[in-house]
Amino acid sequence: MSNDAVSAAKAAGDGSSAAAAPDPLAQVAPEPGSAKPDPILVADDIRKSFGGLRAVDVEHLEVSRGLITGLIGPNGAGKTTFFNVMTGFDSPDRGRWSFDGHPLAGMPAHRVARRGMVRTFQLTKALGRMSVLENMMLAAVDQRGERFLSSLVPGLWRGQEEENRTRAEELLARFKLDRMRDEYAATLSGGQKKLLEMARALMAQPKMVMLDEPMAGVNPALTQSLLGHVKALRDDEGMTVLFVEHDMDVVMDISDWVVCMAEGRIIAEGSPQSIGTNKAVIDAYLGSEHDEPAAEDTA
Repeated sequence: MSNDAVSAAKAAGDGSSAAAAPDPLAQVAPEPGSAKPDPILVADDIRKSFGGLRAVDVEHLEVSRGLITGLIGPNGAGKTTFFNVMTGFDSPDRGRWSFDGHPLAGMPAHRVARRGMVRTFQLTKALGRMSVLENMMLAAVDQRGERFLSSLVPGLWRGQEEENRTRAEELLARFKLDRMRDEYAATLSGGQKKLLEMARALMAQPKMVMLDEPMAGVNPALTQSLLGHVKALRDDEGMTVLFVEHDMDVVMDISDWVVCMAEGRIIAEGSPQSIGTNKAVIDAYLGSEHDEPAAEDTA
C-alpha cells in the first residue's frame, strides 16, 4: 500500500466510522512467507550461523508498506540477528533482500539508513556526554557541515544546520523531551532514552523504522506514550514499522500483522487475532496455558 493509499484510507476513516477503511491485508493468507500487497521489504533465503548454531533461516518474508508489523518469538529465535542483517550491521552467510525496490545485500549500515530504513536497539545508544539536542542533530543525514571543504565556508551549511535544529526541537517537543534539550543524554531515565532513540531515528526522515524491543524496561505510563508514538508513525506519516516485542498486549494493540519466529525460522504469520490462536505459535512461544480457560478459584 502506497503512502497515498494510506493517506486516503486515513481520510476515509476521519468520519464517524473508522471501520470504513478497508483492511489491505484482509486477503493475505495467514501462513509463513505469504505475499503482501506493495511490500516495502522483501527477504529471500536469508541464512546466518554462529559456529554450529543457525541463528536465522528465513526462506521468504514480505513486510507491508505503511503498516505496523510485529515480530515475536522466544528468546534466541533470531529476531535481533534478522534485524542486524537487514540493516547492514551483520553479514549473512547467504541471502538477498530489497528495500523499496533496491537490493541491500552487502550494503553497509550507514547507506541502508540513507535509503530510508533505520533501526533502534534493545540497549539504547544515546551519546551520554552530548546534550539531548546534540544527539538529535547528529542524526540528520547529508549534513554539509560534516564535509571538510564545505565546513570551512559557514555560508554553505549554516542554513541547513538551522533547519536541522528546528526539526530536532519539533521532534523533542513531540516526544515531550524538549525540557531536557540541554541536559546530558546520560541523565535521562531508561524510558526517556527509548523516546530519544525513537525521536533521533525520525531525524533521518525514514520510510521504515525497525524498533527492537521499544517497550523493554519502560514503566507502564511511558509505555502508553510510546505506543501512541508508534501508532502515529503509521497513522500520521504513513510510515512502515517493524518491531520486536515480547509483551503480547502491546503486540495485539498496535500490530496490523504479526510474524512469529522460532529457532531462526518463520513459523507463522497472520493478523494479531489469528496468531493468538495459532497452535504452532502457542506451542513454540505463548505456551499451552495461553489457549486454555483459566481454572475457577474453588478456595
